[in-house]
Amino acid sequence: MTIIALLILILSIVAHEVAHGFAALWQGDRTARDAGRLTLNPIPHVDIVGSIILPVTMFIIGMPFLFGYAKPVPINPYNFKNIKYGEALVAFAGPLVNIIFVAIFTAILHTVPMGIEYTKVIYIIILTNIVLAMFNLMPIPPLDGSKILFAFIPQKFYRFRKSLENKGFLFWFIIIILIWQVFQPLTYWIFETLVS
Repeated sequence: MTIIALLILILSIVAHEVAHGFAALWQGDRTARDAGRLTLNPIPHVDIVGSIILPVTMFIIGMPFLFGYAKPVPINPYNFKNIKYGEALVAFAGPLVNIIFVAIFTAILHTVPMGIEYTKVIYIIILTNIVLAMFNLMPIPPLDGSKILFAFIPQKFYRFRKSLENKGFLFWFIIIILIWQVFQPLTYWIFETLVS
């Protein structure tokens, strides 16, 4: 079941990144397409640390779910048709795909009779995609939620935004872990509500 969970995680994060790429293309930016990243083939998207080492480590230490990330698709917001809101639309496309997966597989869970093993797989798909959507919607740089939030903040705060985005990895890692403590109970509540 661990291998299945890892495969589900990889496919879910790849779909998330591809959605960013297609949304950027829709907004007029061909950077992801030209880089060969508009594909569901995991190879161009896999990040050794985020897609392999992190989820395997989480499994080894006994985490209740696996988490990871892919290489971000390259985008150039200066190519967007709508400079102000284009970045927010592209950012939201990733979590939206995860939310769509949650909706589809929740519907399957409640309408299609299946054995216990298939039910477990559906549970993994639903939980993985809830976690990915919730995590990425946190309004913290460099997560998608911050890009959505900043689209609605006055331009005079641009310098403040850049100063936040330039903080070191360790700083944001600690902040994300702390804020995730708030999001995690909500994530499990959503999961339990959907599957019950």
